[in-house]
Amino acid sequence: QCKYTVTSIFARAKYPQRIRVAVVDQIVEGDDICDEPIYDKNGSCEENPDQAICKYASQIDNYRMDAPMAVGPVVARHIGHRQYRGEYYSMQSDAHVTFTQDWDADIIEQQEAIGDEMAVLTTYLTDIVGSIDQKTGKSLRHTRPIMCNTDYEGGPQGMHLRHLSQPERTPPAFLTMPQLEPWWAAGFSFSRGHFLVNVPYDFYQAMIFQGEEMSIGIRGFTIGYDFYAPQRSVCFHHYAENSKDRVHVPHFWENTNKYAGTGKASMARLLGMVHMNPEVPSSSWNHVEEEIYGIGKVRTPEMFYETFGIDVVNKKTVRKPSLCDFVQGGKMHKDFIPYLRSDGMGIDYNKITYKHH
Repeated sequence: QCKYTVTSIFARAKYPQRIRVAVVDQIVEGDDICDEPIYDKNGSCEENPDQAICKYASQIDNYRMDAPMAVGPVVARHIGHRQYRGEYYSMQSDAHVTFTQDWDADIIEQQEAIGDEMAVLTTYLTDIVGSIDQKTGKSLRHTRPIMCNTDYEGGPQGMHLRHLSQPERTPPAFLTMPQLEPWWAAGFSFSRGHFLVNVPYDFYQAMIFQGEEMSIGIRGFTIGYDFYAPQRSVCFHHYAENSKDRVHVPHFWENTNKYAGTGKASMARLLGMVHMNPEVPSSSWNHVEEEIYGIGKVRTPEMFYETFGIDVVNKKTVRKPSLCDFVQGGKMHKDFIPYLRSDGMGIDYNKITYKHH
């Protein structure tokens, strides 16, 4: 579905000439190539040069790699981020997404409404079914998900946090801008381009899936970034259970036996970087290039854990009261946004006394 995602990015943009798309295409023989035209519907570029993938071919960079070499989304997105070339805004999305009409102008308008240079608009995406008017390309939804529901889970790689199903609702009536939330989501992220530079995907976290969002989110928090749920959805997700095209798509974990033990070592590094495994000796995990892929100096991971009710010693989150009760109705936004620095360089958490418990 990658080529359909790229097509909708350009075809529904208000200013397609301003957009550049970077793709990491993990493929096997016989797979569709992401930056090639949709032959069965539109023909070749010679036959139909006005189709989006042909018209904007010079604005698409596709790094192709053999799927058997895939070692998880962290390394793949690290490669994707290496294709960043200094653009003022940056966006990350999954490869099975459809965008709304004039999505580019809409998301920039939302970003600029915040007045926070360190703002990152991010969320899990709503399913595509019933979400877009096929004639106009406009969204049929008035709701959007917000990131607040996270808990510990176990597994071969050890105890770690993962995002659960996120609540979806209409934004609070008092809001005229995106809404503050505690967590970052990999499936959709829009920000100033410096977010990609300052919070790069860790090249040394191969075979990681659950944990990717904790690494970027908590590291981003320590560097000074703030996360916001978009006020309006500008794209929607083709989830596998509702998409016949994604039923038999291979996954990187099919390569697990080739890289035995790699995921466990990567998770130890991931958790160690963000101070989430204090019971593990620091000497037991890989610290190579920690100055590049580690935490920042604006805030500490402990500040995040204390604020949002995470017990890294006992591996628990505060479930009652739910963090979502504090977040989704807008109380977090109302309480925290007054501490946005006067120069717009993020929220000053040193002035925030809230502790979720």
